[in-house]
Amino acid sequence: MKNKVIILDVDGTLIDYKGLLPKSAEYAVIKAREKGHKVYICTGCSKIEIEVKKWDFDLDGMIGGNGCYIESGDKTIFHKTLTFEECRHFVDWCKSNGIAFRLECNDGMYISDDYEEKSKEARMRYIYGNIIKTNVKIPMNPCMVKGANLYRDDVNKTAFVLREYNDYLEAKKVFKDLKVGTWGGKGEMALYGDISPSGVSKESACLKLQEYLDIKAEDMIAFGDAKVDIPMFKACGMGVAMGNGGEVIKEAADLVTDNVDKDGLYKAFVYLGLIENDLNLEI
Repeated sequence: MKNKVIILDVDGTLIDYKGLLPKSAEYAVIKAREKGHKVYICTGCSKIEIEVKKWDFDLDGMIGGNGCYIESGDKTIFHKTLTFEECRHFVDWCKSNGIAFRLECNDGMYISDDYEEKSKEARMRYIYGNIIKTNVKIPMNPCMVKGANLYRDDVNKTAFVLREYNDYLEAKKVFKDLKVGTWGGKGEMALYGDISPSGVSKESACLKLQEYLDIKAEDMIAFGDAKVDIPMFKACGMGVAMGNGGEVIKEAADLVTDNVDKDGLYKAFVYLGLIENDLNLEI
């Protein structure tokens, strides 16, 4: 088959919500690249969050911040951040309303002083859904930095802990010139709000990458598990939803594969002819 450009969401697609990478998914990425396919990740994460994972395979590039940052090889081909004034407005709004938040930059994630304490439940629910495990400690992301300057001009996007859904609705009113969304990991609950620069999305980033690589939409296959990944499907010739994904993305997909922790990525790669079934799994 003609070589493809494969676009992978990360949480819930390449890895599970505990951050575990299935061996079959790792194998699929390695073999696909050996076949001549290019593999990029497309994620809400910033560059530093991916670098600390230290996966035992290479990628051809990444889309970070849900479209704010695009890297191909060792070249940055697009980067749009919040302005200093937009960041200051966000920080001041959160502080005045007692909302815990973080600023996601390529070199770190800068958190409010109250973030660790106020995000405990959200971090738990991100992994386990509605199940609260009182005897399990959810560690903080190692990229998070406390006590740094929070008025910045290098912020890809922000995240803030929702005390209630109305925090998101209020943010949409206050930051009407920016992109405001919600996310929540397993089950897609609204646990966090986020704010990004206007005019960026996973769709716009995929289109920019197509232009840079001089390829057509039909040459690109996207994999995702959540509503935020549907824009990728719009930009790509094929969209594949993970079995653990929500019903909305499954309806938007051309193909639904198995769960991330049931070799779903590998099975889809084999089914689409991107790699051979060397692991002899039932497809």
